[in-house]
Amino acid sequence: MAAEASRTIGVVTTTRADYSYYRPILRRIVDSPDLRLRLYVTGMHLSKAFGYTVTSIEEDGFEIAERIEMLADGDSPETIAASIGAGVIGMSKALARALPDILLLLGDRFEMLASAAAALPFTLPLAHIAGGEATEGAVDDAIRHAITKMSHLHFVQTRLYGERVIQMGEEPWRVVVAGAASLDNLRDLTLMTRAELEGAFDIALEPAPLVVTFHPVTLEYAQTAEHIQELLSALHESRLPVIFTATNADAHHRPVQAAIEQYVATHPDARAVASFGTRGYFSLLTFARAMVGNSSSGIVEAATFELPVVNVGNRQAGRFHDRNVIDVPCERSAIANAIRTACGTAFRQGLRGLENPYGAGDAAATIVETLAHDGHKVDVAANGAEALTQVEERSYDVIFTDTKMPRMDGPAFYRTLARRMPMLARRVVFVTGDLMDREKREWLESTGCLTLAKPFDVNDIRRAVQRVLGVTV
Repeated sequence: MAAEASRTIGVVTTTRADYSYYRPILRRIVDSPDLRLRLYVTGMHLSKAFGYTVTSIEEDGFEIAERIEMLADGDSPETIAASIGAGVIGMSKALARALPDILLLLGDRFEMLASAAAALPFTLPLAHIAGGEATEGAVDDAIRHAITKMSHLHFVQTRLYGERVIQMGEEPWRVVVAGAASLDNLRDLTLMTRAELEGAFDIALEPAPLVVTFHPVTLEYAQTAEHIQELLSALHESRLPVIFTATNADAHHRPVQAAIEQYVATHPDARAVASFGTRGYFSLLTFARAMVGNSSSGIVEAATFELPVVNVGNRQAGRFHDRNVIDVPCERSAIANAIRTACGTAFRQGLRGLENPYGAGDAAATIVETLAHDGHKVDVAANGAEALTQVEERSYDVIFTDTKMPRMDGPAFYRTLARRMPMLARRVVFVTGDLMDREKREWLESTGCLTLAKPFDVNDIRRAVQRVLGVTV
């Protein structure tokens, strides 16, 4: 009989983009004998207006634990705020029905903020992917940093982002430089041929098209209509075929959708596709002439394909990127000039051999291994004397000590540690099988430290570590 999985990982997915990122992680969680997946599907996945992309999850065979309706009808700031409220209520009810051991969140969308806020009263540990980044033109920046401060483990995409998370006050041991898990898909997927892609989505890939994704700049949402018209004017000037992917459910997304629909209706060589799915989207990038717009995909994933990117406006301002990305203001002439540069032979040839700064496709293994094993490193000492030597040579977050040991027992070790390093002594956890001794019990209580009574199991150890480190469960 197989042993029951020791840990349940909750994962919240809200959009086609974050699902593409999660997909390799979900697969590894499902395949792990030590983990159980509890998948929460919400946001744009459940909206027909955004392609009802929950079907992609179902087709991949992942069991959905909860479907949480969140999106209110509309695209005003009031609507977004109402959606956040609905998300908190829906997620709180889902967590009340069954609580995972840890909840995994990705990025910086308002749906993720709602999920994080719902988890707080349950004192549920959060693991956050893609913290430490900057998107200066979007409210996402504030959301991302808020989730970082609510989280207990941080899976960052580059070393620079890890340093930023530490600068925000997070302890270094909690921060893991994992890379971008979306790139892991390229190890597992067989990309579609040109004919397969054209047939599946009724598009033309010859001549090579521009792939365009444009989202509202949420700190400049009042200018959304102007922004999209500047972009579309530049696309018209380029006289190149265009394939649009769908916009996000951000404030004032409807003017973007309407303008794109009008452009497609008046340009025979333009198409709009609500969702390509992970395999279709990555296949599309292999045939694209360039990417244009303000999607994070241009920052994170395009470099793997040596694909030129025209990054428009301020939505992604502050994110680190490689030389394949050309940053331009949201102005027709600047965008048009950048498209000409990006599509030029010299620029494309200059991208040969480009290495993606967001990793090489091995992030999922790092993330899942850390989730399975708490992210802790363990050193062992045979007795209290050895332990004192070790704590002088390196820093420790938690110390477990038996009360009975040769040479120097637990109480003697604690008293010495309390004199030398009083702050560290507060992080001692005593282990004993002798709580019937009243004198010993009273002494242990007087230290103010936690005590684990034998016998205990791995979950007792995990809870003790979390209590000492201030991670409530």
